[in-house]
Amino acid sequence: MYARLRTPPAGKAAAAPGGRGALATITPDTVRAAAAEVRTGRTVTLASPIETAPAPDNPHPAGHRLTSPPEAEAEGAGLHFATDHFGMDVHGDAQSHLDALCHVVYGGTLHGGIPATTVTADGASALSVELARDGIVGRGVLFDIPRLRGVPWLEPGDHVTADDLRAAEDAQRVRVGAGDILLVRVGHRRRRIETGPWDAARARAGLHPEAVEFLAERQVAVLGGDGNNDTAPSPTEGVDFPVHVLAIHALGIHLMDYLQFEDLAPLCEQEGRWSFLCVVAPLRLPAATGSPVNPIAIL
Repeated sequence: MYARLRTPPAGKAAAAPGGRGALATITPDTVRAAAAEVRTGRTVTLASPIETAPAPDNPHPAGHRLTSPPEAEAEGAGLHFATDHFGMDVHGDAQSHLDALCHVVYGGTLHGGIPATTVTADGASALSVELARDGIVGRGVLFDIPRLRGVPWLEPGDHVTADDLRAAEDAQRVRVGAGDILLVRVGHRRRRIETGPWDAARARAGLHPEAVEFLAERQVAVLGGDGNNDTAPSPTEGVDFPVHVLAIHALGIHLMDYLQFEDLAPLCEQEGRWSFLCVVAPLRLPAATGSPVNPIAIL
């Protein structure tokens, strides 16, 4: 069905051209309801550590250096400040990041039919990560697909289907609804820790594009994965990132790539619940196509 890329039935999930995309499904009422998910007050990061060393999946690692004080001055008398400089490729295959709605250009347009010419070398004048400047706060739901299948991780190239998502709902006794932040674990980070990095651009587990219909039906606000969310190799001829195209371009769903759920999943298992308050705070980068993020789950 997806041999050629086909936009899923959007229904109520479709956003008006431009606007905030699927973030519009997050309302004061959904935020208040999400706050009620907090029971134990435990907090856990969903971000991978920022890496500064090259690896097969990270050929352009983040750069970090201390800019002051010089070593000769550090032990001297008086006041000194230690300061840093960071630089990173936001849309890499190792660092946790949020994709803005201007990140995907398809057929010469962005989400909502906005012309691709709004993205230039000077930045994006529409649909930048600034749409999320006030933060993304909602009910997070974690689907642990390796747990569902009884394996430690999905092997590169494997797909998470819509049937997998529905089966995870049943097995974990939780239902995804409008305005939720859906997090799908494929075990990418655990595999990377235990077997070492590999070229994830060529081979990785992710969602099958047909699974995006589930996101549309349930009016998901944000999708996050511990991989790229897209499978490689792509199952869609001529389109390398069909999930990105369908979720971001067609439905206006912000994506979070390369998170890690190895701290969260055991807590969910221990507490016997897979929903929680989730807080995502991207940097204020007014013309950027994405941002590093450190999402926090609060149980």
